Amino acid sequence: MLTLLAMSAGGLTAIIIVCVVVLILIAVLFGVLPVRIWFRALVSGVRVPMARLIGMKWRGVKVATIVDAYISAAKAGLNITIDELETHVLAKGDAIKVVNALISAHSANIKLEPETARAIDLAGRDVLNAVKVSVNPKVIETPPISAIAKDGIELRVKARVTVRANITRLIGGAGEDTIIARIGEGIVTTVGSAESHKDVLENPDQISKTVLNKGLDNGTAFEILSIDIADIDVGRNIGAQLQMDQAEADKRIAEAKAEERRAMAVALEQEMKAKSQEMRALVIEAEAEVPKAMAKALRDGNIGAMDYYNMQNVQADTAMRNSLTANEPSNDDKKKR
Repeated sequence: MLTLLAMSAGGLTAIIIVCVVVLILIAVLFGVLPVRIWFRALVSGVRVPMARLIGMKWRGVKVATIVDAYISAAKAGLNITIDELETHVLAKGDAIKVVNALISAHSANIKLEPETARAIDLAGRDVLNAVKVSVNPKVIETPPISAIAKDGIELRVKARVTVRANITRLIGGAGEDTIIARIGEGIVTTVGSAESHKDVLENPDQISKTVLNKGLDNGTAFEILSIDIADIDVGRNIGAQLQMDQAEADKRIAEAKAEERRAMAVALEQEMKAKSQEMRALVIEAEAEVPKAMAKALRDGNIGAMDYYNMQNVQADTAMRNSLTANEPSNDDKKKR
């Protein structure tokens, strides 16, 4: 009896050990092998070999991401292989976004090849958002753009541009910044060609028509559907301001020229004073020589004593007349009296 009990206990222990080993093996298999991913693909109607899953895991890619994208593509009827998805992930692409974009394009009857979608994603563009914008156009609002009409009045114009993504030009096409810059250039050109700012205010649709006819979406990733003028504000009178600035500049130039002429006049006056003083000095010097000449003439007998006294009398008479003339009252003084 004891022997049977011992044998029963040993068999139970062996069974427990076997069960534990089996559980450990199952845990190891589930930890090492992507069994759950393989089973999820199997129940989704997509067959992916286990060896393929193991190879992807060893290559360091996200197996679950690739399989989920492959399942979505297969359910949507897309012609894309798991090799292409793995290659795209290895190239640092987003397989889920590419598949979702292809599904959205297929549902909207937009022609989008898998190669094009992968190239757009690898180029850094949001391919899913591009498909959405292609289905549902996007409105881009420009900042206030300053333009000046021919009459010198400044206008600040804001526009709303409705665009649709052009899938074929997403690779290498310019973005929203280029669209806004070209719209601004068109507005400045249109307003600048107007004779008066009132013409623009009365017919703002002229801006939309002119700008839209310029083909501003060439070379961009968008197709412009419409351009609507959201707001127009009247700004400064640039023409009047320029005239005021020109008048101020002319005034400063005239003042500078007047100052130059004044300086030249002052210099000329100083020069004349210097010449006058020089002449006065020469006269004084010459007058100083007169007594010497008179003395020499007296010594040499060229003039007599009476001639000298007569000359002195004439000089005294002239001095007296000058003094009397200086002391005589003027006509204004006589009238006052």
